[in-house]
Amino acid sequence: MPDFVFNRAKGRGTEWAERINGNDPPNSVLLIALVAATGVQEDAVLKDLDSFEALVAGATNFATNTGSTRKSIDNAGGITITYDDTNDRVDTDCPDQTWTAVANDGTGAISDIATGYDSDSTGGNDGNVLPWTFHDFSVTPDGSDITAQIATAGFFRAS
Repeated sequence: MPDFVFNRAKGRGTEWAERINGNDPPNSVLLIALVAATGVQEDAVLKDLDSFEALVAGATNFATNTGSTRKSIDNAGGITITYDDTNDRVDTDCPDQTWTAVANDGTGAISDIATGYDSDSTGGNDGNVLPWTFHDFSVTPDGSDITAQIATAGFFRAS
């Protein structure tokens, strides 16, 4: 489960997962980005931000290490939505993500993972990416593969 859900995503995460799975709108994706360890702002500040662009407008930065490119999951990518009527909640999960041969260059150590909803991945504009969840993920790259294991309860829960 995430360290926190961005305010903009509260109450909307299930809708975004359904939209991505339904390819509605076309080219909608879940974006997954590694966050550099240096200068990460406090959770209380971050959760109020409304776009990926705003996320890195302050001291927080996405990782720029060789091999740390963003991942995206589209309608064929395996977002699982579980409607749990017994516990009155919805759990959303996605496959574990692996970055290949991540070097200890660029921004160095990694402290978190940010996910976001992009309604049109062909636009290429971080101002349009709505931040979704923020997860603690501390690793110092050494040139080997890095795998983010998504929690068994999923990456997002609405209750």
